[in-house]
Amino acid sequence: MRRTRRLALLSALALALSTMAGIAIGNTPASAHGALMKPGSRTFFCWKDGLTPQGNLIPQNPACAAAAAASGTNPLYNWFSVLRSDGDGRTRGFIPDGQLCSGGNQTFDGWNLPRDDWPQTHLTAGSDFKWAYNAWAAHPGWFYLYVTKDTWSPTRALTWNDLEDQPFLSVDHPPLTGPVGSVDGQYNWAGKLPAGKIGKHIIYSVWKRSDSKETFYGCSDVTFDGGNGEVTGVGEPGTPTPVPGACNAEYKVSGTWSGGFQAEVVVRNPGTTALNGWTASWTPAAGQQVLSVWNGVRLSAGSLVAVRNADWNRVIQPGGQATFGLTGSSSGSNVPDGQVSCSSP
Repeated sequence: MRRTRRLALLSALALALSTMAGIAIGNTPASAHGALMKPGSRTFFCWKDGLTPQGNLIPQNPACAAAAAASGTNPLYNWFSVLRSDGDGRTRGFIPDGQLCSGGNQTFDGWNLPRDDWPQTHLTAGSDFKWAYNAWAAHPGWFYLYVTKDTWSPTRALTWNDLEDQPFLSVDHPPLTGPVGSVDGQYNWAGKLPAGKIGKHIIYSVWKRSDSKETFYGCSDVTFDGGNGEVTGVGEPGTPTPVPGACNAEYKVSGTWSGGFQAEVVVRNPGTTALNGWTASWTPAAGQQVLSVWNGVRLSAGSLVAVRNADWNRVIQPGGQATFGLTGSSSGSNVPDGQVSCSSP
């Protein structure tokens, strides 16, 4: 009962704040509200991360705390209101570069911070996924989902050129379930995740109402590492946010022959907590092709080479390492075109 009353109080407060935000960004108050919940948007996860049993919002995740420091805590209560009342479904040329995650709405500028420690949803590229978009206030419309290109980096502000040109998934007026005006009110649909992706990316969502020009925008931070929707970086109320182990990788050529080579990649954990899963990825040099891999699992990753852990070397203790090997063919260089990156859940 206490939890029910607390959620009801938070809902009423958030709804009041969202109305004020709607008045601030347009000539008429916004009347539809929502945000992507699966995979969770920055706004939703940072609200969830900061929520305390007393109903206060004290972000524990470092990126969420930085967003609150930049924009205050009202955007946390107002997590479902990243909108433009004059949007009319517009994207490129309407929302300025560097402001995509706030929808060009200055109230939410903190969501645009270029950081690599936002809460993450761990996914498998190309797999089926059950999507959920909150319907704090329900209205009919369309949903468009974009994903970042392989060249995007989480350490720079998101621009339109960082996104693939076309949505990988579009949804026309999906069904609504649960009570509107609560976290449980959701639009739900099934659809495939983008194929050929590996490591950290942003899934960018656009919700265009069909009964007005109001349009919602949002960034969901994801890691394509073979996960099934697990979330990291969101702390439980009153407890510290778990910090995963660090991860880096080193590529070494161990043998060469005419038109071919053998190499090994050493994955290390220099952090203070154990790694529970890892993925190494790199861009092959021109004319280079990986033919076989052992002590790891080759993933489909478009233009990248990506290898995740095998079952027996999934966990790497602090200060420990795991090694996998590979053979390849080449017409020039036997080393990658750039550094080998490493990601972990």
